[in-house]
Amino acid sequence: MAGRDNNPSGHPPSEQRVFFEFTQLGQQFRVAAIDEATGTEVVIICPPQLGQPQMQRLALQKLRHKLGLPHDSAPPPARPGKYA
Repeated sequence: MAGRDNNPSGHPPSEQRVFFEFTQLGQQFRVAAIDEATGTEVVIICPPQLGQPQMQRLALQKLRHKLGLPHDSAPPPARPGKYA
């Protein structure tokens, strides 16, 4: 099927909306990330020490990987080695 539209919402990929759901399960958090356009959902389990922004970032990375999208975040900067 030629010309298949992978973005039925009509939003450009940069405006893709993702919903997050946080549920505490004992000493852990269950974080669900749901893509609005496709309804695709991924779930991660995290310790509460990570904090909400890090939990969201991890869940979003997993969702983008599942959807086959490139990662937004740049790789960490190279740290210089230690010389004696």
